[in-house]
Amino acid sequence: MKSLIAAALMLGAMALPATAQERLSVALDWTPNTNHVGLYVAQAKGWFKDAGLDVEILPYTDTSSGTLVATGVAEFGILSSIGFYSQRATGADLTVVMAVMQHETGRLVFNGEREDIQRPADLDGMTYAGFGSAWEQALISTIIQNDGGKGEFETVTLGTSAYEALANGTIDFTLEVSTWEGVNSVLLDRPQRAFRYADYGVPDQHTTYLGSNGTWLKANPETARAFVEAAQRGYAFAAENPEEAAEMLIAETGGMLSNPELVRASMQAIVDGGYLQDEGEPVGLIDADMFGNITKFMFEAGVMRDADGKRLEEMPDVSTWFTNAYQKQ
Repeated sequence: MKSLIAAALMLGAMALPATAQERLSVALDWTPNTNHVGLYVAQAKGWFKDAGLDVEILPYTDTSSGTLVATGVAEFGILSSIGFYSQRATGADLTVVMAVMQHETGRLVFNGEREDIQRPADLDGMTYAGFGSAWEQALISTIIQNDGGKGEFETVTLGTSAYEALANGTIDFTLEVSTWEGVNSVLLDRPQRAFRYADYGVPDQHTTYLGSNGTWLKANPETARAFVEAAQRGYAFAAENPEEAAEMLIAETGGMLSNPELVRASMQAIVDGGYLQDEGEPVGLIDADMFGNITKFMFEAGVMRDADGKRLEEMPDVSTWFTNAYQKQ
């Protein structure tokens, strides 16, 4: 009789529906690229599902990922560092929970065949193709001035068209992400030279974050931890297996990445450059000193503005702007 009861209970349990998975969405800061690889690896490996989550990776739109997260449209988002700091200064409900990139991937670039550009001071009076942010002016002026120049240059806003303009000589210099546009310039056989920001007094920084809505985090700590740990696991896998991770990214994005060679080369550049992980530290760890240093730089440069567009008068307390508490240490 006992065995019959046990069997009946087992069959009853098997007949019960599986526990409903909690649905979450994560917004991207751009069209899919290697900065997002950990999310797609976690999706492909089923690690979100294993954590009890049904995760939707939202397609990129004209609305910034930070806005989607701050307003509660998405629970998580990939955030560019400069976009995050600017929005947080205005009071946006954003908290970063993981550093996707451990170091600055940006650099100032120019045609590698230019003999008249040997140092940043040579850029005085030249034409820069930019993307329309106050950060760019502060960044480039600092680099030039710290090399002894005046920090005076002409600016035209071209967005991603800047790279074609640089190649055809329409403009003199621009900024790029070394692990994407920089890799692509090599594939296209476009010789470039570059100046690293940190060599000219600009603090190193985490250039990309995973962030969330601060209010939602406080109300859903266990769900947040489950998501962040799965994403962290995805990025850790990518750090150890760049080739396999690149193939997962290509497959999971269903044809959105039209240049697989660029994806593979970019993934390798990220790992070779040590951008995903510092030795002896877990993937995703946010460095408090780096976080504070770049915020101070932006504050002193007048880049940080309040909700009314006025320059912040006091350096904000950034200790509540980030947390490592949801990561697996």
